[in-house]
Amino acid sequence: MLQYTTFDTPLWKIILVGTDQGITNLHMVTGTGKREFIIDPAWTKNDVIFDKAKTQILEYCAGKRKDFTVNLTPHGTEFQKDVWNALSDIPYGEVRSYKEIAIAVGNPNASRAIGMANSKNPIPIIVPCHRVIGSNGKLIGFAHGLDAKMKLLNLEKAI
Repeated sequence: MLQYTTFDTPLWKIILVGTDQGITNLHMVTGTGKREFIIDPAWTKNDVIFDKAKTQILEYCAGKRKDFTVNLTPHGTEFQKDVWNALSDIPYGEVRSYKEIAIAVGNPNASRAIGMANSKNPIPIIVPCHRVIGSNGKLIGFAHGLDAKMKLLNLEKAI
């Protein structure tokens, strides 16, 4: 059974969803972007199982954490999971292009597919899809809005 918690950060409200096995979703309530998220009434509110993740996210938002050590159990296709794994290899404070991620997953012509997988990333911030930019260095796409992407990259001093 899925469980959830909500909490405020200095940036915006966060909704975490998951099980004892790990986090399945992280939603940033930014007020912009095209991603909507509704808490299912069948889910159980449980703040305790998300304590470690909440602490780490708050540390990240305060500029005190660069890596996360929480269990993740995202749902997606094998290709999406390969992309999300490649995103997790992008160091804090750095960015990569969609083309570089395509090369990292072994398909150099898949830049658009990388963008689609990024847009489906269910665990942003922890799986840092915000660290992917256009080959020309411009911010391109972010399901939670480009302003949110810019805030995260500014926090990391990545741009």
